[in-house]
Amino acid sequence: MKTVPFFFAGLMTATSVMADTPVLTVYTYDSFASDWGPGPAVEEAFEATCGCDLQIVPAGDGAALLARIQLEGARSDADVVLGLDTNLTAAAAATDLFAPHSVTADFAVPGGWDDPTFVPFDWGYFAFVGNAGADLPANFKALGDSDTKIVIQDPRSSTPGLGLLMWVKQAYGDDAPMIWENLADNVVTVTAGWSEAYGMFLEGEADMVLSYTTSPAYHIIAEEDMSKTFATFDEGHYMQIEVAGKLAGSDQPELADQFLNFMVTDAFQSIIPTTNWMFPAVTPASGLPDGFPMALPAEQSLIFAPEQAAAVRDDALAEWQAALSK
Repeated sequence: MKTVPFFFAGLMTATSVMADTPVLTVYTYDSFASDWGPGPAVEEAFEATCGCDLQIVPAGDGAALLARIQLEGARSDADVVLGLDTNLTAAAAATDLFAPHSVTADFAVPGGWDDPTFVPFDWGYFAFVGNAGADLPANFKALGDSDTKIVIQDPRSSTPGLGLLMWVKQAYGDDAPMIWENLADNVVTVTAGWSEAYGMFLEGEADMVLSYTTSPAYHIIAEEDMSKTFATFDEGHYMQIEVAGKLAGSDQPELADQFLNFMVTDAFQSIIPTTNWMFPAVTPASGLPDGFPMALPAEQSLIFAPEQAAAVRDDALAEWQAALSK
């Protein structure tokens, strides 16, 4: 009888174990999956509980996630999509590619949360971030009247870019085209995603960048750098609520459910403030770190309901395109 050498027997055993390990594939935006984002810590924490291989796949910026899922359809390798927001959830639900969830949690999202398909994992407010001590504009009109150079993101690929359109539309309604016409010559460039835009600002290529009220907290907490701040706009600030959803075509539906439930636990939520630099959707037991900003008062918080956002999205995009193409 032939015997298998020890080395090859060990290799075969390891290969068998790997083959038996279920794989959960999560599509997300690039900064979440980056070495400095939440992805690595989330992967380690979830794999410690699931007996699985969690594959976190970067797929462009937030709005690009939906486009990719629509393109791949039921053939997608993804089990979970993490990184859409409420400006996109109505459109995402209309694809019939997502399955309902059964997650319950004590959500800290302003206004509460009740959605049968999508689960929030963090939230924040859009803001223009600039250098402390600079003469920062107090609203969109003042920004447009100034010589301030800004970098923004493309609303067709980026959730911050789309959020900016919703912010202007919510604050100004039918006067939004006028605001965009005034802002057009302030825009240095439009990037595909948030990371590129923020990097340009840090390199001094613009005076301000579209980001979040929580972005300066990164510099304060991680770098002990007090040189960045955000401009408080008297129109208020548009909220972003980021969500995840399970794909109906997932070949790991139970594992996908396990991940969505893990997402609202302390193990996941405690990672968010100092890696994704957003407010956690469920307040962790440790609370928020020193140097993290306070939530804005309700009267300064702007947001469209998902159905409203879907209804105004095309008009807002057309107004933006018309102004920037002149």
